Amino acid sequence: MGKLILAIDQGTTGTTALLVDGDLHIRDRVNVEFPQHFPQPGRVEHDPEEIWTSVRAAVTGLLERADCRATDIAAIGITNQRETVLIWERESGRPCGNAIVWQDRRTADICDELKARGLEPLFRQRTGLVFDPYFSGTKLTWMLRQSPELAERAADGSLACGTIDSFLVWRLTGGRAHVTDVSNASRTLLLNLESLDWDMELADRLGIPLALLPEVRPSSQVYGTTCGLDFLPDGIPVAGMAGDQQAALFGQACFEPGDGKCTYGTGAFLLVNTGDRPVTSGSGLLTTVAWQIDGQTCYALEGSAFIAGAAVQWLRDGLGLIESSADIEALARQVPDSGGVVFVPALTGLGAPHWRPEARGGIFGLTRGTTRAHLARATLDGIALQIYELAAAMAEDLGEPLGEFRVDGGAAANDLLMQLQADLLRTDVVRPETIETTALGAALLAGLATGVWQGTEQIRQAWREERRFRPQMEDADRQRMLAGWRRAVGRV
Repeated sequence: MGKLILAIDQGTTGTTALLVDGDLHIRDRVNVEFPQHFPQPGRVEHDPEEIWTSVRAAVTGLLERADCRATDIAAIGITNQRETVLIWERESGRPCGNAIVWQDRRTADICDELKARGLEPLFRQRTGLVFDPYFSGTKLTWMLRQSPELAERAADGSLACGTIDSFLVWRLTGGRAHVTDVSNASRTLLLNLESLDWDMELADRLGIPLALLPEVRPSSQVYGTTCGLDFLPDGIPVAGMAGDQQAALFGQACFEPGDGKCTYGTGAFLLVNTGDRPVTSGSGLLTTVAWQIDGQTCYALEGSAFIAGAAVQWLRDGLGLIESSADIEALARQVPDSGGVVFVPALTGLGAPHWRPEARGGIFGLTRGTTRAHLARATLDGIALQIYELAAAMAEDLGEPLGEFRVDGGAAANDLLMQLQADLLRTDVVRPETIETTALGAALLAGLATGVWQGTEQIRQAWREERRFRPQMEDADRQRMLAGWRRAVGRV
């Protein structure tokens, strides 16, 4: 066996396969997009077979392009869109319908029902989460309520469910492993943060039989080996697993309490390491498991903005203002500011710290002088302002302002957005040489489990900074942006 790690980053709009060598260098990467399904307003679904096809195509394409033999792969690490969930048949492995995506809002009524029953404090205390359609638990409740037959089969153990990590491990191991890791499990409304196992009472409240759920495992461990695949040989260990945001925190070497990062992908997610004890938020943030390695558990505070890069995609696909997402920076640089235009990108509701699933996007301050460039600039402003709100809430919970934090994800390559972020936060924003830190984190977890790397200190020393953005904006301009944002958020 070689010392290459294959990372599979199964995201919301596509799957990235990435090869990492023993020196933490990314050898190559291949991304394969797959279709999004919007059966009704507010509903977002994925076909699990289309996800699996994208995984197969990405891995196959990567091995061909990297001129690498599959036998050179020492282990496989998986990271995934987290709260997206599906049910499949244990015997055949066939999905029982589409996966419900984390962005989907169909369970808002179930969340309201649970709140009316006075259950939110119980769930908040045990899981660190709030009642919002974002999380997997109410999605499973909805699925089982829709089909009595499905509910009956779920109870008798003939069906399996899981977030996408569970589904991929099941497929990669030929159905031999039905597992999830603690970081993904902590996004379901079902994991007890203290016991790090499924909470029987909470599952009962949601009407979800325990027989349906995967086994909860650490984030760095051999879960099984590849079996019966036509694109990888048998016997490769599947050895690391974490939800995308936790994997990015790990890939950014944020190993100490107070270390933080923000990932700019379809959404934007700010996480700060809080050490070995969960910190309860009083500011609308989430308490989550970051990872568990060698019996040691690390927790984090998280703030989630549901729409970030997706707002740029909307300008491209919905409005036709740009031809590619990369064009937005050049267009936005044509103007010195947004010209008073404020865009609140609440296209699927507002996440933390507001938790308003009914909110919708709004564009304010339009005049006859507004141009495409002003809308592009307002979009970047809106992304950065959401992160400012999350950082302010996090500072309140932690009792001190955030220090510098690291950035990654596709939109982190946008220099204008990163400078705006530093200006609003009034702290340094640090971009690493590798912004594919989500996939890198999954590879690192797998490599630790299989002896490719000996510990986190080796990883920390290998992390490299590419550019640092320091605050430059005049405070009066900053305060004007913040005031306009607060007014606009109050109107959506």
